[in-house]
Amino acid sequence: MRIALAQLLATTDPDANLDAVRELTDQAVAQGAELVVFPEATMCSFARPRADSAEPFDGPWANAVREIAASNATTIVVGMFTTTDAPQVHNTLLVTGNAEARYDKLHLFDALGYAESRQIRAGNMAINFELSGHSFGLATCYDVRFPGLFTQLAGRGAEAILLPASWADGPEKLHQWRTLVTARAMDATAFVIAVDQARPPLAEDGRTPTGIGHSMVVGPTGTVLLELGEDPTLAVIDLDLSEVAATRERLPVLRHARPLS
Repeated sequence: MRIALAQLLATTDPDANLDAVRELTDQAVAQGAELVVFPEATMCSFARPRADSAEPFDGPWANAVREIAASNATTIVVGMFTTTDAPQVHNTLLVTGNAEARYDKLHLFDALGYAESRQIRAGNMAINFELSGHSFGLATCYDVRFPGLFTQLAGRGAEAILLPASWADGPEKLHQWRTLVTARAMDATAFVIAVDQARPPLAEDGRTPTGIGHSMVVGPTGTVLLELGEDPTLAVIDLDLSEVAATRERLPVLRHARPLS
């Protein structure tokens, strides 16, 4: 399967970001991509209060993405904010096109002096979806620090786990990003496609997550197959997802895992 990583730098304007989704999807499909993965918070940068841009999952912004996917006969995964019955909103991944799914971020980044839970309500369900005969799992940014989610998705059959992110900068954060993405691929014996926001051109305050770039694709044995730089970039990669079954036969860590009392 040919997969596109759309490492962009989202603005605080959902309409401008939608234009970027449209343009990058057009470019990805022209290169043969069957799946186009965008970062967390593509709808609107974390630099703006989340509730200001949040819409229903079937609202205008999400439906416009659905139209982009349909007109290109492809599948898009993109980060957005969705409304709830409270002031807090969900940090949501929309999957649309040749598959339709929703994932609300489970683990909220209340760490390193930042409190995502002030504006975001946590989801409560791990999500897999099927596309072209293959199983995919979904995770978002801080989720990468929780190996149990990745092994759960893999246990349900996920051959690849998509990880949109808006990874906050800071000391050792690039090292942590590379290490965690690689470790989760090895934990799950699955491909991990991690798509981060690009690094902003100006220094940030260190508290508002934006991105550091370095979107990655890691194979099921931990081999880094692709790593981007810091700038906005569209990249495509061909993955043989059938490799996962063979890897799990040779290295059956999912079967060997034992419950601890």
